[in-house]
Amino acid sequence: MCVKPNRKENILATKVAVIINAGAGCGYASDWAQQLEATFAGVGLDAAITLAESGEVMIATAEQALRDGAPIVVAGGGDGTINAVASVVAGSGTPFGVLPLGTLNHFAKDLNIPLELDAAIANVARGVPHKVDVGEVNGRIFLNNSSLGLYPDIVRDREKQQRRLGRGKWLAFGWALVAALRRYPFLSVQLSLNDKVHARRTPFVFIGNNEYLMEGLNIGERERLDGGKLSLYVAQRPGRLGLLKLALHALFGKLGQARDFDVLTTTEMEIATRHRRLRVATDGEVTVMNTPLRYRLRPAALEVLVPRPVPAPVAIEEN
Repeated sequence: MCVKPNRKENILATKVAVIINAGAGCGYASDWAQQLEATFAGVGLDAAITLAESGEVMIATAEQALRDGAPIVVAGGGDGTINAVASVVAGSGTPFGVLPLGTLNHFAKDLNIPLELDAAIANVARGVPHKVDVGEVNGRIFLNNSSLGLYPDIVRDREKQQRRLGRGKWLAFGWALVAALRRYPFLSVQLSLNDKVHARRTPFVFIGNNEYLMEGLNIGERERLDGGKLSLYVAQRPGRLGLLKLALHALFGKLGQARDFDVLTTTEMEIATRHRRLRVATDGEVTVMNTPLRYRLRPAALEVLVPRPVPAPVAIEEN
């Protein structure tokens, strides 16, 4: 979602560090950073903007911003970019601003952060700090979710097709999905949580930062990010037809009634497999990690700037 910021002038007040993903293929104009600075100035913020070419640059820039005492650190990009910068800011107590410039923007949507760029910038200036939970697996954080099995395989195949064949993201994703379903690999796992061990053979394991709504048209949304829970979703031995049935249960608001589908909550857990190393997705980015995988929740670890609550209307009594 690449949009052109408006130019406005105003008296500068707070200086903020703004880290933008320059490698997202948005085709920013040469003067885009200057336009962005002007938009921040219009809401009273002096923005030090970095167009970062990689995740390493994003992280290094965020670390330097904290060392310099930046009162606000802002990340602009998709959920992967937001994750990279948040991994530095989490636990620091520094307010975190979000400019949702990606395709899906799950984190921003779940916090009701405006998706339109000018409104998102205004939210950085006028929003209020709200502490949210952060998930962590083997030291790597996730703001939305982490997953094992089918999804990391699909992402890896999609990226290969994009590099080798030059396919667009969504076309490559479609072909990768078909290939994954054709292979349809199963993963044998032992899930240790809440003083119990659950052995499962499954095509996927999904771990959410707080509980996801998995019903009807709200699939993939969260009502809150400060509930203090990790949510675990795992299907037991479904075939391709079984996955289709799960999707239909979700569509018609009956996922909780689906057989052989576990939904559990916890604050920490361990996932063991026979594999010494495993591909793990965190907020859409895939990393190879050593097993066992140790998940934990970091409650209220990130202070995000969100829109001010709308005051409830005052009822006027009639005489």
